[in-house]
Amino acid sequence: MRGVAKTLKEKTVRLGACYYPEQWDETLWEDDFRRMRELGFSIIRVAEFAWAYMEPEEGMFRFDLFDRALDAAHRHGLQVILGTPTATPPAWLTHRYAETLNATLEGIPYRHGMRRHYNYNSPVYRQLCARITREMAEHFKDHPAVVGWQIDNELNCEVNVFYSDADHAAFRGWLERKYDTLDALNKAWGTVFWSQTYTAWEQVHLSRPTPANSPNPHQALDEKRFISDSAIEFARIQADILREVVGERHWVTTNGLFGHLDSHRLTDELLDFISYDSYPQFSSIYPDEGPDPLLDRKWSWNLSGVRSISPNFCVMEQQSGPGGWVNRISMASPRPGQMRLWTYQSIAHGADMVLYFRWRTATFGSEIYWHGINDYHNRPNRRVREAARVGEELARVGEKLAQSRYEADVAIVGDYDNVWDGEFDEWHGPLTAKSVSAWIKTLQREHIAADSLTLTGETALDELRRYRVLVYPHPAILTEAAATLLRSYAEAGGTVLFGARTGYKNEFGHTRMMPFPGLAASLCGVTVEDFTLIKGTVPAPSLHWIGEESSSADTLKADGFNDILSVESDGVKVIAEYASDYYAGKPALTVNSVGQGRVYYYGAAFNEAVVRKLLPELGLRTTAADVIDAPAEVEIAVRRHPESGEAFIFALNYSREPVTLHLKRSVVDLLSGNSLEGNVVLEPYGVLVLNECP
Repeated sequence: MRGVAKTLKEKTVRLGACYYPEQWDETLWEDDFRRMRELGFSIIRVAEFAWAYMEPEEGMFRFDLFDRALDAAHRHGLQVILGTPTATPPAWLTHRYAETLNATLEGIPYRHGMRRHYNYNSPVYRQLCARITREMAEHFKDHPAVVGWQIDNELNCEVNVFYSDADHAAFRGWLERKYDTLDALNKAWGTVFWSQTYTAWEQVHLSRPTPANSPNPHQALDEKRFISDSAIEFARIQADILREVVGERHWVTTNGLFGHLDSHRLTDELLDFISYDSYPQFSSIYPDEGPDPLLDRKWSWNLSGVRSISPNFCVMEQQSGPGGWVNRISMASPRPGQMRLWTYQSIAHGADMVLYFRWRTATFGSEIYWHGINDYHNRPNRRVREAARVGEELARVGEKLAQSRYEADVAIVGDYDNVWDGEFDEWHGPLTAKSVSAWIKTLQREHIAADSLTLTGETALDELRRYRVLVYPHPAILTEAAATLLRSYAEAGGTVLFGARTGYKNEFGHTRMMPFPGLAASLCGVTVEDFTLIKGTVPAPSLHWIGEESSSADTLKADGFNDILSVESDGVKVIAEYASDYYAGKPALTVNSVGQGRVYYYGAAFNEAVVRKLLPELGLRTTAADVIDAPAEVEIAVRRHPESGEAFIFALNYSREPVTLHLKRSVVDLLSGNSLEGNVVLEPYGVLVLNECP
């Protein structure tokens, strides 16, 4: 059972910035720190890329620059988060110890010149990381400015696969511990297929080049589990040292949610809470598919994922300006008001500490276009003025908001195994992205708050029972424990929705020799009698909603994949049928009564039209519907104190145009102090935080 979630515990919502004293002339520090305090900042992050300064030669340590910087920060009332600098090993290290370098699938080593070019499993790299961490901890443990530590920086960012010699060797050890015998490994990986059977451990490797670049799929799944474990064990070395040296004086976190890393386990075992790096303009680089994209508003879903780990968390890097490296990633300037909007987007979703990246834009290096609050010239600009506005607002309302929790009745469910398996398996992986996008876009525009919920082996029934509805779109891998947990949830009155390709794989990624949807069949009361991928020359068929005119089939399509269903239980009701192709008239969407609850099975990938059609069936409540009506352009979110019950309603306008809200009763906007009622115009990219007493 997963214990109490690790969460940030601050008495007020805090604002700060990432700062790099080693990159600036020391004459700038005092003025920088003075101006930070004037903006209402109270905390900075430093040192996460400063290994070459702190250890210029092996075994020779110098911390003088950071002593002076921390002293100056303390004089100005700023607290400090120290980052361990292990994301950027110095040139002397990788030159002397080439075995510390990561490598490509082909075995070609990465070289010095960027960051994150190391591997987690090199014994010497672990030793050197442990030493710099211990030296820093011993040196700074008593500094009055230090309140917390960030381990490394963005674990598994830039690259999340590892193929160095050290990784191949560590993978063998990991497999021996997991499977004990080669017979067990061969069975788990199905190596009898294509004569892949291993007869000695030294024959076993991580993926290497293969014809058609197609390794054993069960091996590929285990690789991702191994990479996650490697990253966690690498972080554990540093976390253990920090706990030993600084004890309870400082908290410990790390930043980012990246691929091939079980961030729930990482946090539960090692951290006090998780932190995140929020860049809503990344939506311009990774746009929504289909019409009417959410753009920066889609970042609210990412923040929901952070909140699933720590209900209150830190945003260690909040976008404050246009972003980009010299040769990759280019993001336009935030429009006036967007920086403030994005700050409150983070806060609405659970952030109780927000640090802008960065204080001042770098004048050299790969990130000279990754702009901070201050431009190169260091003169006032509109981003500085926006930060000042946020600082002034949080000085007045931060204490009221701190430790309140985001409120939702529906959760979109996922798990690490299906994400990792789905990266390689085109028969279920792409369906999840399509369905999740359809649900979050529709729920956002219908003003129905949603959580992200990650099922792990530690998930308890009480975690599920917080929600009236669980949407688990395409869990191809469904374990017996997960199926039992979902049955208990439904029997107690919950509603579960599955999509196509549910339940047909076991934990090794093998398909089960039982009717689809495997372990979900008895829960759903249906089996799959036929199926087809919807791709290329095979078009998506129309859907007919039972009891409605056939004209509805003109707008409803069954996308991605089609499971043709057969009803196996008297408790099943058919809600929609396929209306075209050779399986016209066959069930496409069903619901089964299970105890006091219901289980839906939809034999396709969800799209927005189908989700919108389903919503009245589910009885979900519109967020703060008794207080506010808002157009679709506005996100509505509620944070509520778990003890007092006091609620705070966030209205976030993502439109470049003003919008009109209708308030159904008199409320107070905490940010302005104004009482509001009736129709209220919200400015482009405007924010309201409305106080509602229970």
